[in-house]
Parts: sequence; structure tokens; C-alpha cells
Amino acid sequence: MSSPSDTAKPQPASMPAKGSTHAEAGDTAAGRGRRRGLWLLVGALLLAAVAGAAYWYYWLRQPPLPPGFASGNGRVEATEYDIATKRAGRVEEVRAHEGDLVEKGQVLAQMDIDELTAQRHEAEAELARARKAEATAKAVLVQRESELEFARIEHRRAQKLVEGAAAPIERLDRDRTRHQAAEAAGQAAQQQVHEATSAIAAAEASLQRIQTLLDESTLASPIRGRVIYRLAEPGEVLDAGGKVVTVLDLADVYMTVFLPTEQAGRVGYGAEALMVLDAFPELVLPASVSFASPEAQFTPKEVETRTEREKLMFRFKVKIDQALLEQHLEQVKTGIPGVSYIRLAGAGDWPEHLAVRLPPE
Repeated sequence: MSSPSDTAKPQPASMPAKGSTHAEAGDTAAGRGRRRGLWLLVGALLLAAVAGAAYWYYWLRQPPLPPGFASGNGRVEATEYDIATKRAGRVEEVRAHEGDLVEKGQVLAQMDIDELTAQRHEAEAELARARKAEATAKAVLVQRESELEFARIEHRRAQKLVEGAAAPIERLDRDRTRHQAAEAAGQAAQQQVHEATSAIAAAEASLQRIQTLLDESTLASPIRGRVIYRLAEPGEVLDAGGKVVTVLDLADVYMTVFLPTEQAGRVGYGAEALMVLDAFPELVLPASVSFASPEAQFTPKEVETRTEREKLMFRFKVKIDQALLEQHLEQVKTGIPGVSYIRLAGAGDWPEHLAVRLPPE
């Protein structure tokens, strides 16, 4: 019989090294994360490819433009108005936020007016003093004119008495002197009235200037448009000309395009045009040429023409119909790329695929 010492003892199962389980779990999670990111990248690339293919399919299936028509690529733009303070000061309140649709005359911001209010009170007091001084000067003038009239009468009477030997020559000399003194006093009183009147005019001008600054401290929108930038906050101190907000004029929306010389010469102001935006290729919007550059220039790098690039091009602005903009003001956005089509002088009717198609009411 074998001894107990010869009996084989069961060997314990090998244990994993410390931390190996966590490492394997971490590697698995990292792998899943990498695979998820890879699939997201592939999906984004496929989506971009599909969108690009759809875009190019839409344009490639369009028939070419007939003779007499021109086209150019561009982006929707609009005139911007910078609402700024005329004088240096602290911003008291900003009532507009980015994206707000504002009306013409609507208050967008208010500058601090405490100092101007004090200056207005001072100017009002100065005006009151000037008016009081004018009233006093006019009263003195009336008195001096009365004294002058009396001195004139006395002088004439003395002159007659001396001529008739009824009075000594000394009286004539005395009355003549009084008459001259009264004339001088009258002229001085008249000058005081003029000075008081000038002081009133100066005080009124100063008050008007201060009132103008007070009015200009209330910053209102000069147009109906949309706030695209809020550039200052309450409490900020701005220099003269400091911008507070920028408003986009939604009634002046256009696209800048460049045309070669042979086409530019056949485009006049007000020429009929159409606009197709990449975001809404199913729509064809009526437009017109509102500006034609009188000088040729190099084509900007970001502009791509469908024909071969030329070194010198003429710049044109194609403006969307204003009545259409007014009907769809809430939907107007800038920065959207698209194509503008322009009918050249002597061209026929628009091709069928460019018939006007408006957005629903």
C-alpha cells in the first residue's frame, strides 16, 4: 500500500496575473470605441458622397444655357448696418439679441446719459439767465430812449432860446452835452440788448446740441432687419464710434457674380435675372441686376465659373425681388451658395428649366 505521502496532491488551477482582467476589458472597450468611430467616419463619408452625387446629378442633368444668357456662382449677401455710439460712454442697456428680427426705429441699445442730463440742466439754466438779461436790457433801452428824447427836446428848446437871446449860451452847451450823453447811453443799452439776444441764441444752440447727443444716446435700428452680431454688453465703456450691434438689411439681399468681358458688355442696369440656391434647387427666384462694375478686376479665388477661368472679370450684383423678400422675411438667410442667371441684351425667352418657381405662401 502506498503511504499517504505518496498520494498525489491536487494542484491548484493557475490564477491570472493581477490586473490582467481589467486590461483585457479595457482593450475590448477601446476596440469597440475605435470600431464605432470608424463606422461613424465611413457613414459621414458616404453621406457626403451621396449629397455630392445628388448635387452634381441635379446640375449635370440641366440642359446647357442657350446663347444670350450668362451665369455665375456666388453666395447670398445683404447690406450690413453697424449700430454705433457717436460719443464715448458706458453702455446702459442692450435690448437686442443675435437673431432678433427688428423693425425700423426700434430701440436696440441705450447709452448712459447721466452726464448729458446734467449738462442739459445747466444749459437750460443758462438759457433762462440769458432771457432774463435780455428782458432787463430791453427795459433799460426803453428808459434810455425816453431820456434821449427828453434831452433832444431840451436841446432844441435851449437852441431857440439862445437864438432869441432869451437864455445864456451856457444852457445850450449844457443841454447839448446832456443830449450827447443820452445818445451814448441809448447806444450802450441797444448793444446790451444785442448781447443778451446773442447769449440766448448761444444757450439755445448749446441746449440743442446736448439734446441731439441725448437723442443719439438711444441707438435705434435705421432699417427693418435681423441682428447678426451683438458686439457690446451693458456696463462696457466704448470709444466714439464703438459698435454695439450689427443689423442685416433683409430688404437688400443680393449675390455677387463675375462675368467675362464679352458677356459683361451686354448686361445693363436692371437686366432681368434669376437665382437658384443650392439649399432650394427646386426654386427659381426672380431677380435683377442692381450694380455693374465700371472696371474689370481679377476674379477672387473663391469664385468658380463654369467656363474656363479668365484673368479679368466684371463684377455684378444680382438683387432678389424686394416684394418676394418682404413676403418671406423670416426665411431670408445669408451665406447660402447658389447660381445667378442673367439675360443678356437681345436674348430670347428664358429656357423652360429656368421658369420662375416661388416658395409656397
